[in-house]
Amino acid sequence: MAKEITGYLKLQVKGGQANPSPPVGPALGSKGLNIMEFCKQFNARTQDKMGQVLPVLVTIYSDKSFDFVVKTPPASNMLLEAAKLKGGSPEPNRKKVGSVTWDQVKEIAEVKMPDLNAFKVESAMKMVAGTARSMGITVSGKAPWEE
Repeated sequence: MAKEITGYLKLQVKGGQANPSPPVGPALGSKGLNIMEFCKQFNARTQDKMGQVLPVLVTIYSDKSFDFVVKTPPASNMLLEAAKLKGGSPEPNRKKVGSVTWDQVKEIAEVKMPDLNAFKVESAMKMVAGTARSMGITVSGKAPWEE
């Protein structure tokens, strides 16, 4: 028989660097989960993505056991990395802070593809370009589908 699910928990943790301190410890502890067990499993699974912020969806079961799924890094973080910026623009419609190329957008879209609601890479690229626009980052060059 399948275990009964009592809830879900969403966290954003740096890859390979989960520890029992806030925000991980209090979030898991309030649900009665084994914090150290989560940290060990998470760090083992994300050893190759060291330092990247990774969203995690933790499924909590009635017997206090858990499963978790590690998602791809947020598009905004990947865009900031590609544009070599610290943060987005406070006024993205007026003040642009950086730019990325369509090739960089395509790379990000291909990495994000499993987590995006898109069937084609072009659709995923449009989503990533929209995120860039809302951060005050311009996408330089001509879109591949316009040529």
